Amino acid sequence: MTPPARPAPSYSLLPAGQQHPRLQRAGRYTPASMQHPARMLPALARQLITTYSQPGDLILDPMCGIGTSLVEATHLGRGSLGVDLEARWVSLARANLRLARGQGAPRTGQVFRGDARRLGAVIPDRYHGRISLLLTSPPYGQATHGIITAAPGRGVHKTDYRYSASPENLANTDLEGLLDGMSALFTAAHTLLRPGGLLALAVRPYRHAGVLVDLPGALVDLAADTGLHLHARAAALLAALRPDGALTPRATFFALHNIRTARAAGHPLHLIAHEDILLLRTPQHPPDRASDLPQHPS
Repeated sequence: MTPPARPAPSYSLLPAGQQHPRLQRAGRYTPASMQHPARMLPALARQLITTYSQPGDLILDPMCGIGTSLVEATHLGRGSLGVDLEARWVSLARANLRLARGQGAPRTGQVFRGDARRLGAVIPDRYHGRISLLLTSPPYGQATHGIITAAPGRGVHKTDYRYSASPENLANTDLEGLLDGMSALFTAAHTLLRPGGLLALAVRPYRHAGVLVDLPGALVDLAADTGLHLHARAAALLAALRPDGALTPRATFFALHNIRTARAAGHPLHLIAHEDILLLRTPQHPPDRASDLPQHPS
């Protein structure tokens, strides 16, 4: 007698780095997308969208950058909304959505230019209370960002390592300013998410002036202060996990350089090869599924 099929197991470790990031984006994103200093891994966006939403749902990324979460949502049959403060990234996100549409993505999305701290005003009223999943990664730890070009005899040249020069951008504020901005975002989530909706954050600890900053822990506390509760917590593995159990790191040049410099100075630091995934939930009520979703390209 054939035993009954077992349900697929759920794990708290998400293997997001099995493919090199460049391969994950090849042909799926415009070449100019590489100019953004901190792009969410497409594999991670796909796993979170697939696990925590259903086809036909509406996804929102309030700090969408080049639109990774939006592109992956459209390929998975979800509608998507994105917000970014910088005109440069808004333009790239829209270009990536057009590319996805041209490649046969069954849904599309819209991108608005605006401040994530004022989401309620940026997102049209018709979408309020209808978003199933708010998925994003806040800006932090610029030391690991950027593109490296090595020139013989001239050393290493770093480009595209800043989100923006604007003081209004959360990437250019201190920890207190970042947490203030995230508090405003968490508050807006109560209005934007449908009852029982989820807010998924990809975030990691980072070092500032040699001190490890527990940003994930600070955001969990902040969520509780704004009426959200921690639904679940996972880790996204940014290294490739090989069959023999070995890890192949996907660390940037700067992350490796910082660790080597610290060790040379006598500080036995280790490379951070994961991102914390925080799943925050609004209070539970009978769900009201979205039906008025974006149907046309931006």
